[in-house]
Amino acid sequence: METQYQNIHQDLIDRCRKGDAKAQFELYKVYYKPMYNICLRMVGNASEAEDVMQEALLKAFTKINTYEGVVSFGAWLKKIVINRSLDYLKKRKVKFEELNEKIPDEEPELLVVSEIHMDQLKKAIQQLPDGYRVVLTLYLLEGYDHEEIAQILSITNVSSRSQYMRAKQKLREMLKEEEMFEYN
Repeated sequence: METQYQNIHQDLIDRCRKGDAKAQFELYKVYYKPMYNICLRMVGNASEAEDVMQEALLKAFTKINTYEGVVSFGAWLKKIVINRSLDYLKKRKVKFEELNEKIPDEEPELLVVSEIHMDQLKKAIQQLPDGYRVVLTLYLLEGYDHEEIAQILSITNVSSRSQYMRAKQKLREMLKEEEMFEYN
């Protein structure tokens, strides 16, 4: 038996289901910024992220009657946003590498220098190749595991891990050039 998720925005959701434009705008205001940030991390360009986010929210509002309350509304919306971002990247022909190589179990950890500049880190992540950035974003920032990422991107678990490792390595190289990190 599935449990229903008690949603703090249930009144707004119910009103949206009835076509209430004010309720849609209220939900939009609540979820705009976090959903935009997901899109931006996924597609890597502010204006493209805005377009993708708008399309995702439009889809969510047209499909709101399919929301069953099994997960939070935010989680349901996040899945739509991520899927819309992935659709956009596929249209841009982002390649997710299929690799069949052994992934090391352990890797050197980064020692963060105290003067880390988050803006530089965000900029470096945005400069990663699209495939690397998507896997890194889904794993580190969105909390998906490699099995889930593999399923979402239609790649193997090994490919997800490999792209994640390569993304981290590329990020290390980029940040090392800026002397933001040192290694043990």
